[in-house]
Amino acid sequence: MRAEFSSIEGAAMKLRRGAPLAGAAGVLLAIAVASAGASPAAGPHVCSGKFHKPGLLKGTYPNGVVVKGVCAVTSGPAHVIGTLTVTKGSALGAVFGAHHSSLKVTGNLVVGKDAVVLLGCKVNPNGTGLPCKDDPNPKHPTLTSHGSVSGSIIEKSALGVIVHNSAIGKNVTQTGGGGGISCKPPKAGVFAKIKSPVYSDYEDSSIGGNLTVKLLRTCWLGVARVKIHGSATISRNKTKDPDAVEVLANHVSKNLSCNGNSHPSGEPPHSLPIWDSA
Repeated sequence: MRAEFSSIEGAAMKLRRGAPLAGAAGVLLAIAVASAGASPAAGPHVCSGKFHKPGLLKGTYPNGVVVKGVCAVTSGPAHVIGTLTVTKGSALGAVFGAHHSSLKVTGNLVVGKDAVVLLGCKVNPNGTGLPCKDDPNPKHPTLTSHGSVSGSIIEKSALGVIVHNSAIGKNVTQTGGGGGISCKPPKAGVFAKIKSPVYSDYEDSSIGGNLTVKLLRTCWLGVARVKIHGSATISRNKTKDPDAVEVLANHVSKNLSCNGNSHPSGEPPHSLPIWDSA
């Protein structure tokens, strides 16, 4: 930086044009100093951790968030402005209700290959829904956590995405992924921790645009009590559980399409519906 200052000062000395030139040199110096002091725009916050010590999201993040490893919302509301990206093999858990914990994304939620997202929790009076993982009375849960994404949820070969009690402003698109056609709980990862087969599920939520789930290979897929303002497309998915795909008690404003889905059954081909009801 001193070399810049020296060259400008040297040029002023050689030209010797008096006060106007000195003023011009001062302007150049001011520009140089201002340029040197300008800092680049801050990048997204990185939330990282492991299962025994997850990274924590709390407060407001004005430049987006990138999840690398395991990240959770457990100690109060979190607001992400911009894109929230869950990278390959990472996990985001926003299914905790203590301390008024909740996750709000003003932007898109992008879920990468083999990644897991759990967003929102609530148990309905009839017992349906998902209890919050930190509820002190799991047999009679009372805690809730509301998820919100103003944009879209974009899932590209994600392992599993479980959305309850949430509002999605635009579209939900799940393409590929799922961990394979099996209902055996995996030996590692989020589903191993909760002792569950891999699955994806959307319940008790609203979607401002379309819901599309296609090319998924998993144990079970559920869509229940979701208000979909656009269309719903469930296409070319393969599941292990004979009860899947379960599409139940939804309100779809436009078109509902189901094609090319399959699940194993001891019954003759096409004797069982691919979903329970719509």
